[in-house]
Amino acid sequence: MKRKFILAIIFFALIFIILGKKTFQNDDPIFTVDNNSGEINLGEDNTVEQKIDDEILFLLMGVDANGTKTYKGTRTDTMMLFKVNFDTGETNLLSIPRDTRVLVKGKNDKITHAHSIGGPELTMMTVREFLNLDIDYYVKVDFNAVMEIVDAIGGVEIDVPRNMEYTADPTLNINIKKGLQVLDGKNAHDFLRWRHNNDMTLGYVDGDVGRIQAQQMFMKEFIKQTLKIKNITKLPKIIKSYYKNVETNIPMDVILQGAKLATKLDINNINTETIPGEGKYIGEASYYVYDEEKTELLIMEIFDDYLLNE
Repeated sequence: MKRKFILAIIFFALIFIILGKKTFQNDDPIFTVDNNSGEINLGEDNTVEQKIDDEILFLLMGVDANGTKTYKGTRTDTMMLFKVNFDTGETNLLSIPRDTRVLVKGKNDKITHAHSIGGPELTMMTVREFLNLDIDYYVKVDFNAVMEIVDAIGGVEIDVPRNMEYTADPTLNINIKKGLQVLDGKNAHDFLRWRHNNDMTLGYVDGDVGRIQAQQMFMKEFIKQTLKIKNITKLPKIIKSYYKNVETNIPMDVILQGAKLATKLDINNINTETIPGEGKYIGEASYYVYDEEKTELLIMEIFDDYLLNE
């Protein structure tokens, strides 16, 4: 029971350590939340609060930048909506393709552009309107966070499905061979970013949806492997490696509540979904055009307690 409690607390901590900024005193992990964003305007319902006891809903934004402090010109490379229930132990993860065509400030655009225009606030407002969900909490991380924690735990074992080779600039030089292997921080970053090779002869058959599936698979393995007994003693180091690369508005009392209830969390009960749709060209621009009917049904199935205007 004691081991289960420790693992559950670490699992919860990871969701918020990966997902929440921490500060430290005297090398002890004193958890405090630094809300870098200040007050955010979420429209008519501007109350930022935990809606359901023993549960939390938050939007994870992975930005294609070195640091989370600025947003101008910085797009979201990854967007995942998490619902974590501490009573049933269930975690639901919904990925939103970065090229999803939605209304951003009243105009059709790729959802990834919302952050580059108006930061976390506009991103939250855009996702809320798109999915008709009362989402109040967000977590923003850059890829340094993933690289540092992967290195801190000694790498993540992944069965890489294909050779991955892509070079865009000195900061993105991908060269990962197919097969089962332990990815260090850099290669984990590259695995998450890769979509196709330079010559376009090899890539995910279904475009960005294929990359999302790879990200979801990595997330599951990442959490499971981080919770191994050998990594428990590394938790303070893991937390410290993160704190400069994360921004969140999740309050401290919600984190503490979750920590107390986390014994029921089940690391094998992580359900993953992706917004249904398909890639299309509209004019000269490529978009991910979501299926409105299937998306609505999926949202009602997973997030019915958070629907707006109900």
